[in-house]
Amino acid sequence: MTLRGIIQFYTDGFRNMRLGKVLWLVVLIKLFIIFFVLKLFFFPNHIGENAEKGHEAEFVADEILNNK
Repeated sequence: MTLRGIIQFYTDGFRNMRLGKVLWLVVLIKLFIIFFVLKLFFFPNHIGENAEKGHEAEFVADEILNNK
């Protein structure tokens, strides 16, 4: 099976599915929620708020070494 045959197999499969399109939409919505919404509320920009501009690497190194 060539690469073109593989691509044609998947495009035909996606073109003919009905329930699968809805399921893919659900998966994409869940990924959006996980990566964008949760990041905004639960993962603040700690380095950007506490480190001086241009000295982020030093801030991280100090945090790692001082918080053992």
